[in-house]
Order: sequence, then structure tokens, then C-alpha cells
Amino acid sequence: MAKRNGQDRAFWESGNMNNATYAQYYRRLTELSISMFKWENLPETVDPRFMELALFSQGQAVFFEDEEMGFLCLQNLSQGDFDVYRVPKRRRAFAANGYQVELNESNSVIIYNNYLRTGSMLDVNMFAARLTEIDRTIDVNVKAQKTPVLISCDENERLSMKNLYMQYDGNQPYIFGTNDMRGDTVKVLKTDAPFVARNLYDLKVQYWNEALTYLGISNTNIQKKERLISDEVTRAMGATIASRYSRLNARREAVEKINKMFGLNIEVSYREDYRELDNEVMLPTGSEDGDVTIVAGNAHTQRTFVEV
Repeated sequence: MAKRNGQDRAFWESGNMNNATYAQYYRRLTELSISMFKWENLPETVDPRFMELALFSQGQAVFFEDEEMGFLCLQNLSQGDFDVYRVPKRRRAFAANGYQVELNESNSVIIYNNYLRTGSMLDVNMFAARLTEIDRTIDVNVKAQKTPVLISCDENERLSMKNLYMQYDGNQPYIFGTNDMRGDTVKVLKTDAPFVARNLYDLKVQYWNEALTYLGISNTNIQKKERLISDEVTRAMGATIASRYSRLNARREAVEKINKMFGLNIEVSYREDYRELDNEVMLPTGSEDGDVTIVAGNAHTQRTFVEV
């Protein structure tokens, strides 16, 4: 029974760590996703955080004016009766407190997350799952470097072996054995687990950069030891910049309709994630050992060198 309980505890501890790692990546990517847009001149009654969360999870939100509360932007349930462009004419705004209101195309505007009118939750979920798998594999591989052995012993010596292993796992400098540990009853088998954590970490960085590219966040997704000129850096950023267009343009089209319908002056833009000082663009660089520095290059010079 004790053996069974020990196995169950190890299983659940491993499962909890898997879940915690996934939750960590999911939260980080979600927070990045909902904080990338800068909304200006929004009415005080509109919460940009909630609006971005609705766009992230459901792919759409509806902007309208309530007679008592003023302008709101809430979750939307499309009711059908589509126009020629498959935009629903009938909509229902709803909130967690039970608030609901029927709307139509004449008194509300639907804001979409992207041109596909889908949320970003699925993509973030997939990236988080892949990053979790790599991260936990790294943990297992690193652990295997510390315990690259299998111990074979008689059943009546199992507890003694477990106690010795606990000392070994706890980094105790001295481990004392007993006379009962005879060579014919205790055998140690080396597993010789190869150290591949560094390669896995490089793979994790590539997946992380791929996630940032999807979100439209600048990243140096280039594995190159020699120097890069600014043109190469700019071309490498092409996918990142292109990823911004769908989500940003979907929001801007909605903002244009909102301003026209309600006489507002709302603006939305993508938050810049690089520094501009005078004519210099600050670009992130990395050394071979992982250190990160900042190199300033003239924004108008085509052959600015950046160390990577």
C-alpha cells in the first residue's frame, strides 16, 4: 500500500507541475495579447481591458450607447439576419451580472478581433501546450543528469534504498550505508541519459518567438552567429509586422464606424515595442551565451550592423 501511495503522490505532483507550467505560459501569452493595442479617447464608461478580453476569447464585442450608463462595449451574441457581407443585423449585448439588451445595425457596431472574426484563445492555447511540453521535458532531462541510475534491490531493502536516495536527492555531502547492503542483493544500473536540455531550450525559444510573431510582438527569431545588417533585421521582422495588420485593421474599421455613428473621436493603434531616440532605433541583440544587450543604429543607415 505504501508503495502504491508513493507512486500516486509522484503521479499527482507531476500532473500538478504540468498544469502549473501550462497555466503560466497561457497567462503570459494572454496578457501580452490583450495589452498590445492602445485605445485613445474612449468614453470613461468603456473598459479597454474587458473589451480586449472579449475580443481575445470570443473574437467580437459590440459597442453601443445605453440610455442610463452611457457608452458600453460588451460581449456580443449574434442573432442572425445577416447582410450581404455576413454581418449580423441583430445583436445581443450581455454581461456577467445578467445585463442584456437587444441591438441592431442602426444603434451598435460590432468590433471583430481579426479579419477571420475569430478569437486568439485557440492559438494561445496551442502555443502554451507546446511550450509546456518542451519545458517539462527539459525538467525531466535535467533531473536525469542528477539521478542517472536505477537501483535494483530485494523487497525488504526497498525502504533503506529510498532513504538513501532521499539523502542523495537532497544533496547531502555524505551518505552512510549499512552492512546489510551486499553487492549480490543491491545492483545499480546506469541509464546514461544524454543531456539535451540545451537543444530543447533553443527549441523552446523558437516556439516562444513564433508565439510573439503571431501576436505581432518584435522578436529576434534568427539563429545566426555572425553580424546582421539592419536590412536583414527589418526583413526578419516582416512576419511580425504582417501579423499585426489583421487585428489592427479589424479594430480600425470598427472605430471608423463607431465615430461616424456616435460622433466620437476614438483612435486605436498598436503599441510600439521598440525605442526611438532622435534618429536612432534601439534594437535588441543577444550574445552566444544568452546575454542581451542593446545596440543603437541609425534609422536612416542601410548598413547598420547589429551583433546577434
